[in-house]
Amino acid sequence: MPGGAFGGGGRAGRGRAEQYQGRVTCYVVVACMVAAVGGSLFGYDVGISGGVTSMDGFLEKFFPSVYRNKMHVHENNYCKYNSQSLAAFTSSLYLAGLVASLVASPVTRKYGRRASIISGGLCFLIGAALDASSVNLTMLIFGRIMLGFGIGFGNQAVPMYLSEMAPTHLRGGLNMMFQLATTLGIFTANMINYGTEKIKPNGWRISLGLAAVPALVMTAGGILLPETPNSLVERGSPEKGRQVLEKLRGTTNVGAELQDIIEASELAKSIKSPFRNMLERKNRPQLIMAVFMPAFQILTGINAILFYAPVLFQTMGFGSKASLYSSALTGAVLVASTFISIATVDRWGRRALLIAGGVQMVICQIIVAVILGVKLGNEKELSRSYSAAVVTVVCLFVAAFGWSWGPLGWTVPSEIFPLETRSAGQSITVAVNLLLTFAIGQSFLSLLCAFKYGIFVFFAGWVAAMTLFVCLFLPETKGVPIEETIFLWRKHWFWKKIIPA
Repeated sequence: MPGGAFGGGGRAGRGRAEQYQGRVTCYVVVACMVAAVGGSLFGYDVGISGGVTSMDGFLEKFFPSVYRNKMHVHENNYCKYNSQSLAAFTSSLYLAGLVASLVASPVTRKYGRRASIISGGLCFLIGAALDASSVNLTMLIFGRIMLGFGIGFGNQAVPMYLSEMAPTHLRGGLNMMFQLATTLGIFTANMINYGTEKIKPNGWRISLGLAAVPALVMTAGGILLPETPNSLVERGSPEKGRQVLEKLRGTTNVGAELQDIIEASELAKSIKSPFRNMLERKNRPQLIMAVFMPAFQILTGINAILFYAPVLFQTMGFGSKASLYSSALTGAVLVASTFISIATVDRWGRRALLIAGGVQMVICQIIVAVILGVKLGNEKELSRSYSAAVVTVVCLFVAAFGWSWGPLGWTVPSEIFPLETRSAGQSITVAVNLLLTFAIGQSFLSLLCAFKYGIFVFFAGWVAAMTLFVCLFLPETKGVPIEETIFLWRKHWFWKKIIPA
């Protein structure tokens, strides 16, 4: 077994990055754009769930007690939607996705990235059909579980696919196509909800059923897309890997990059249990990042805001149409801010965006908490001017997330793992993300009822903690080849004390 760049004193990939050749080809851009559509599945569901759960027809059919609370004029503003069964409608998907992400790891490693992408698309198609035609709560929840399987497979495979296809100097921007698709999915869902809310009483069926559209694109894309060179080499087809790499880079001079992939693959094949290997001391920094990056991404509170945006705005006294319009506005801001990240991530670096975004999010959450604490009681409504202020500050919060922790919470974990633990590491990242998403989704309505405006202070504390975490423990991965990121940990002031020499 030749020495690797990933431990054991090897040197695979050291100093070879400057020999990489190639340019940005239409082939790589199209492949990344089509693959990134997988992100729209996650985004569409995030956007659609909050809108559907605020629609009268949906609540009256599946959650009549919540509907009665909503229509009760004197019900406590913060507790109108406090229902564990309603929360389970949203969160069940993410628990299923957590299980699916762990199953997806061996599938992705053994059968390739495309196999997981196709599997995710098919599961999502089935889930969309079940939810749109649901006649009872059991059928509705089962459809959500199938959607969760689709998201688990898609979120496991797509970021890895993008990182492996992209050239080193544009890996951050191209990898963010996943987040861009996610934000476009959220915005599209918000606009669809705004339209279907007027179709009573069954507009919600259209909202849920249209999830089949991105699922079809993802499935078809998975069938038509090329496999990544890394996966082809890993599965014993180095010549096919070279052919794909030549098409991606637009040159036949891909020897240096291919050699890095081959040496990484040879080491990967010697690892019988990638998950067990993740626990070794040499992989401790990547394991920590695989847990903390997705956990912090969710603990910003963004999913609570996006899941329940219409519910949250109605809690603040907005009417039904106004709340859907406001949530559509936040979705548009999220899309626009993602373009900022795509344009700057490979120029300014990951750390700068994460730190600046964290500071802005803390400030915005504190401002919202103060406004709600002072101006919104249990039964009062915000004035027009304060309502506008809240929407503005929430949009600034969403914008900060959109150009920092939103895309980078996926990008950083996808580019720091050596090949032998890459699929396992991505599975851990996705599993933690979905576990926390499930926890926040299931508990947010109860937390809102208990904490009231203090819920924003709760999330602000987490954002402050994660910003400090980045300052102290995350090295900069900008411009570093994916097979050479191991050297960053050996140079870092803290991690070099952890990794064995």
